[in-house]
Amino acid sequence: MNRDRELDAGARAHFEDPAYYAQSYATRKDDVAYYVRIAKKHDRVLEYGIGNGRIALPIARGGAAVVGIDQSRAMLADLRARLKRQPAELQARITTRTGDMRRVRLGKRFPLVICPFNTALHLYSREHVEQWLARVHEHMEPRGELVLDISMPILEDLADEPGTSYSMRPFVHPTAGLVGYREIFDYDRVRQILFVSMCFEPKTRGTKPFMVPLAHRQYFPREFEALLHYNGFDATAVHGDFEGGPLTQTSDTMVWHARRRKK
Repeated sequence: MNRDRELDAGARAHFEDPAYYAQSYATRKDDVAYYVRIAKKHDRVLEYGIGNGRIALPIARGGAAVVGIDQSRAMLADLRARLKRQPAELQARITTRTGDMRRVRLGKRFPLVICPFNTALHLYSREHVEQWLARVHEHMEPRGELVLDISMPILEDLADEPGTSYSMRPFVHPTAGLVGYREIFDYDRVRQILFVSMCFEPKTRGTKPFMVPLAHRQYFPREFEALLHYNGFDATAVHGDFEGGPLTQTSDTMVWHARRRKK
C-alpha cells in the first residue's frame, strides 16, 4: 500500500463508525472530568478533534461555549444528531467546523485550546506538528492555554515483531453484531508510527470479516517538549495521569499544558 494512503486511512477509518467509537470509549471518563474541570475556568473553548462530542458535550453542560474542529464528517453528523436531543441552550453552545486541524483558520481567539485523546498523534511528521501549532498560536489568546493528552510510547510494546497479533474476547458490535476481535501491530521505527489493524470477525453466517486501520505517531516526552519549544510554546506542566500526578516510568499517558512564549 502507498504509505501516504496508509497514513490517511489510519487517520480516518476508526472514526467512520461513530456507534462503535461511542461504545468503545463509553467507560473512558477520567479525561472527560479533567477537561471539564479546566474548562470551567473559561467561557470559550476551542477543541481539536471534537468528534461526536464525548468531551465537548460535558464541557458545554458546564457552561462554556465550544467551537470544535474535526475532519470526520461521520463523527460530526453523529454529534449533530446528539445535539438535537439536547436543550436549545446547550445546542447553542456548540458549533463545529469540518476540516484539517493544520489548516482551518477561524479568525477567533480562545482562552483555552484543547486537543484530547491522542488527536495529536495523527500529526505524523515534524511539518504536521509545526503547521498545527501555527494554527493554535493564531487561535490562542495572549494569556491562553493549550492542553492536550497523548499516549506515552511503551518500548516493550513497540519492540514486538511486526505482525504480532493479540486476540480479545468476542463482543457485540453495535452494527456488526457478535464479533471475534484481534489487533495486529506493526511499528515503523524510522518514522515512529504505530500501525494497528483492528480485525473484526462477525459470527453471523454470510457476514465477511473486516479490518479497520489506525495509525498513531509515537512522540517521546523530551521530543514533544522540544516541538512545543521550537514552535513558540513553553510547556508549563506535564502529568502522567488525569489526576495531576507526575510523569513517571510507568505512565501510559502524557497530559501537556503549554502557553505561548512571551516575546
